[in-house]
Amino acid sequence: MADIIQSPAAEATEVRCQEKTRGGLCYEVILSEPEVKAAPPKRPSSPPNKNMSIQEIEEKLKAAEERKKQLEQNKVAALSAQIMKIEEASRKKDEQTNQFISATREALEQKMENHIGKREAFITDLKTKMKDHIENVEKTRMSLEQQCDEVRLALEEKMKIASAQRDDNIKKMLDRLKEHEEQVNKVRASNLVKFQQLDAAVQEKLEQAQLRRSQLEQEQKEKLRNHNIRPVEIKQTTEVRKSGVIEKIENKLTSAEQKREKEISRKIEAIKKHNSHLEEVKQTVTSTEEVRKTEKVVKIETKLTVAEQNREKEIQKKLENIKKNERRAEMVRQNKANKVQGNNIQETASSG
Repeated sequence: MADIIQSPAAEATEVRCQEKTRGGLCYEVILSEPEVKAAPPKRPSSPPNKNMSIQEIEEKLKAAEERKKQLEQNKVAALSAQIMKIEEASRKKDEQTNQFISATREALEQKMENHIGKREAFITDLKTKMKDHIENVEKTRMSLEQQCDEVRLALEEKMKIASAQRDDNIKKMLDRLKEHEEQVNKVRASNLVKFQQLDAAVQEKLEQAQLRRSQLEQEQKEKLRNHNIRPVEIKQTTEVRKSGVIEKIENKLTSAEQKREKEISRKIEAIKKHNSHLEEVKQTVTSTEEVRKTEKVVKIETKLTVAEQNREKEIQKKLENIKKNERRAEMVRQNKANKVQGNNIQETASSG
């Protein structure tokens, strides 16, 4: 029958358009329509035996009761076995949870101890670093103070040297002024001596002139007495000569006085200029010394302030890092405590 059914399907399949290509053989296969298979015939059920006796029915009922009891016993045994398995599983679960809790507690305690040890080591390291930093800062501060003291001492020495040099210069200038005054006094004395000599010479000349005049007068008188010639002319000539000599002497004296006064005024002006120059030099020296001193002091103060600010910033940064680490440790502790509380709650719930 199968051969008869499959033969038309085999005949219905066709192959068309065979072509040879580089990759192989190309063809088309046309399939036939699907066949409808017939359903298998149902077997007729055997009719129930209506002729059953009462004993058979009772036996069947007893067998059903026994089967029911057996099924109930099997169910009870299965339930008891399941209960035992559940109890065993709960016991194992409790043991596992207890082991897990103890292991986690030990691990947490060990981690906490390690964390505490690390934190203490970190804090000790920070303390040592802070101590070293503070020592370095103190050393730098001491070195800066020492440098400031050295600079101050150097400035004081320079000021002392400058003051000593200034005093020496002032002493030298005073000595020069004294020498100049001595020279002026000497010149004045020499001029006075010269004036006195000139006065003496003038007086001598006047005396000589008077003597000559007296002699001339006597001669003229004698001549007048002897000859009695031109007395008025002789008097006029003598008076003119006398007045000319007196004017010349007075002019010389006035010119000498004027020259002496000009020389004295010129020297006094030179002394004043020299004194003003000394005052200007003193002021410039003092101003330059004060400016240098103030600049060095300002630089040193700025360096000290910058060092103090940097030290305070470093201390604040380290304190902030310590606070952050403590916050992290507190958060870790809280998380671990929350986990332990959650595990305890789960244990109580499972035990309940």
